[in-house]
Amino acid sequence: MTNQTIYIIGEARTTMDNAITKMFGNFYIAFEMELDKDKIVDVDCNATLRLTKDFVHRLFLNHNIIEDEELLRKEVVTRYFGSSTKAILTAYHDALQRYKKVKAELIKER
Repeated sequence: MTNQTIYIIGEARTTMDNAITKMFGNFYIAFEMELDKDKIVDVDCNATLRLTKDFVHRLFLNHNIIEDEELLRKEVVTRYFGSSTKAILTAYHDALQRYKKVKAELIKER
């Protein structure tokens, strides 16, 4: 594979009283992925606060989306204490599953 990137998004529901639910309906986390290394080269989410977006960005940036799954889960639960912890983990897992499916399909095409 070449050093190209792809865009993957994961989604999750948040609690009804969460500002994300009120503003956006669901929580989304987006990853730009380097296919040949499974590396997260950029990440963003639809949190309501800039600091939350920046913090989530730093948690995931430059990690291997597949190999670092357990590490990333631990990072979220031991460092993020906002009301969207479960949503972040669910959206990450959703994005991971989509990424694996898309990558497998792209490999078949080659």
